Amino acid sequence: MVQTQNKLLAFLGWNVTGDMGPWTFYTDAQRNIVWFARVPALNPASATQATMRLRWTLAAAAWRMQTPATRNNWELASKRAHLRITGYDLWVHWITVQDRPTILTVGRQAGITLLM
Repeated sequence: MVQTQNKLLAFLGWNVTGDMGPWTFYTDAQRNIVWFARVPALNPASATQATMRLRWTLAAAAWRMQTPATRNNWELASKRAHLRITGYDLWVHWITVQDRPTILTVGRQAGITLLM
């Protein structure tokens, strides 16, 4: 089902893409919002998909194990560096990719030490 009048969603400040509840949304070339009932995958996840999901699950668990002060530092660094992601997203990037130069740069720009 294509919704050609996307003014309501734009009015609400939504740029809807991906899955939301029981629906999948995307924007077509004519900037119409296309949406349809979400369809679950018929095949089980590939080994690569399962590995990535496990990495993200472990990153989330590691995030929850951090002290509130540490989590706050990552959130604050993300804001001070004017990133378009949250501190949690930055944390997941660090845990999954181990991109030390990027994290050090964000910390330096924010004036916060993120890595010991």
